[in-house]
Amino acid sequence: MGRSEKPSVVIVGAGAGGVATAARMASCGYDVTVVEKNEFTGGRCSLIHKDGYRFDQGPSLLLLPQLFHETFHDLGTSLENEGIELVKCEPNYNVHFHDNERFRLSTDLSEMKTEIERFEGKGGFERYLGFLQEAHRHYENSIVHVLKKNFFTIFSLMRPSFLRYLFALHPFETIYGRASRYFWTDRLRRTFTFASMYMGMSPFDAPGTYSLLQYTELAEGIWYPKGGFWKVVDALVKIGERRGVNYRLNTGVSRILLNDSGNKAEGVVLSSGEELRADLVICNADLIYAYNNLLPSTPYSRSLAKRDASCSSISFYWGMDTQFPQLSAHNIFLAEDYKESFNSIFKDHQIPEQPSFYVNVPSRLDPKAAPAGRDAVIVLVPVGHLLEHNSDAHKGQRSQMGDQKATQDWDAMVANARETVLRTIEARLNIKLGPHIVSETINTPPTWKAAFNLDRGAILGLSHSFFNVLSFRPKTWHAGIKNLYFVGASTHPGTGVPIVLAGAKIVVEQICEAVGRRTPWSQGGQGKKEVRKLDRTQWMPVVEWVHWVYALLIAAFVWLASRAVETLDARQGKFVGDW
Repeated sequence: MGRSEKPSVVIVGAGAGGVATAARMASCGYDVTVVEKNEFTGGRCSLIHKDGYRFDQGPSLLLLPQLFHETFHDLGTSLENEGIELVKCEPNYNVHFHDNERFRLSTDLSEMKTEIERFEGKGGFERYLGFLQEAHRHYENSIVHVLKKNFFTIFSLMRPSFLRYLFALHPFETIYGRASRYFWTDRLRRTFTFASMYMGMSPFDAPGTYSLLQYTELAEGIWYPKGGFWKVVDALVKIGERRGVNYRLNTGVSRILLNDSGNKAEGVVLSSGEELRADLVICNADLIYAYNNLLPSTPYSRSLAKRDASCSSISFYWGMDTQFPQLSAHNIFLAEDYKESFNSIFKDHQIPEQPSFYVNVPSRLDPKAAPAGRDAVIVLVPVGHLLEHNSDAHKGQRSQMGDQKATQDWDAMVANARETVLRTIEARLNIKLGPHIVSETINTPPTWKAAFNLDRGAILGLSHSFFNVLSFRPKTWHAGIKNLYFVGASTHPGTGVPIVLAGAKIVVEQICEAVGRRTPWSQGGQGKKEVRKLDRTQWMPVVEWVHWVYALLIAAFVWLASRAVETLDARQGKFVGDW
């Protein structure tokens, strides 16, 4: 069959979700074209090369490796066959507290036993194992019942296969609240909850389910692809190209092309004015941006911009003229005022007076990231996203919340962040980085927004609060426009590269099922296993009966809550949710 005889699809955006979807669609027999406004693939997973140094612009550690291996396996290959060498990070992190105390997070149980007992005594390690057991259930249940399935309507939440595990996922409690049941010292509660920042959320708000992030780190380890995280995305690009995917870089999109009735996608209109027609359109651009800039404005599209978003970051990329062995590959510096620092980010949308921050040294794992005898250092300081009225990159703006003192002066905030990071590292490790910085690149919320069309400069898309996930999260397809689908951080199942890869599989299977095409891989993959067998006991019949009672009660609660949210939005002149 010739290329022109295949059904065609155009994919907007070459981020991780876009390139994975492209490779999968080509494998299913589609003629695929990917258009990307930047001159590189990968989106936030791209690299920065400057003065002989190499930096990961966004993600710098590979988590949930099962989802990466599954993606390549489905495409008939493997990470190894594509030349990707994964290096295990040991320790996972060095966590530095305000009083110069340190905790080493590791996959080594013997080391974790010693570390935990230093802070919590002999009983602490047993409680740690209990925490791991709970996080293990969160992980396994989420893989099977969330990341491998679509949630089309509110009634998808009431699937028996999902409801029976709802309480076991602890979605109505916070990560910090769940961790507090197992760890009795404030230090370890902080140590085992900071990973909520991977979703751009405060541990005091993030659902308890997401302890699965700590679990994958502690049970499966943290990995780094030699050559940078972009190597994984580039491998998917090459797989797609071998199957006929056409990539058009430096090609912006001005709007999605609709038919005269406005109810069917027929391609895209490029910034140049060229029309690129296709049978299907899959949008990997930031979802809020796409709804409000590439499609006709609607009450629903405007309401999406009002939803809670994740945080943003001030990220420094420093080339050093020497090496600093005091810094491991991954370092976390936690603020003394832990909760207050998160309130500053997520409630005031500012930079905390005492920020917690992450320091990555890629040259510790891959010497080619820096010239010989030197280090490449990346510092990520979480900050609030852009306020609604803060459209100009460097102008202070007043908060939407009526706080006349709340401004976002990014020049001042960057300078403050830089000074605070250097001062904190010097105080806790007795090293002075400042005089040794010979190359510097900076990303801020305005630059994140400009480079990748990120709504409000939020680096991880929409928040993962309860009414922003599952059936409440924007769908993988457009409810009113046929042949238009979405993949990426702000649609189901959620943010983070491995989660987006799972979303790419969901979208492609959804498309193929709709037209009666078979995928060359088995749907669901390893997720077909029975999770309930993990914890089966002689009391399981009784436990399952109790779970069913709870499940029915929570289903009623969710249904009533969804109606209440819809009513509230209607009163505000909006319509939220296509439940």
